[in-house]
Amino acid sequence: MKFLQIMEFRTSHMDEIDALMQQWLAATDGRRTLSRELQAHDRDRPGTYVMVAEFPSYEDAQRNNELPETAEIAQKVEALADGPVAFRNLDCVGEWTA
Repeated sequence: MKFLQIMEFRTSHMDEIDALMQQWLAATDGRRTLSRELQAHDRDRPGTYVMVAEFPSYEDAQRNNELPETAEIAQKVEALADGPVAFRNLDCVGEWTA
């Protein structure tokens, strides 16, 4: 069952967070279990971003979280956020393609 993690945060440093993500992708190539990640800016709340990480399963997400690079990027993103990062952990129970 696919697993999704949604992270919501406010920041004025999105360019730096994007650069961190590129570094993480390079550093974890061949080891990460992330299937894809979507990044969105909230039109109604300037400076608010949502990142949706998709994994094949909850277990794959946990293996990804165990990578030292994942812990490192999480700390750096939190430092660049204007307040706490909110997390939602979701089991995918349906999927449709239009």
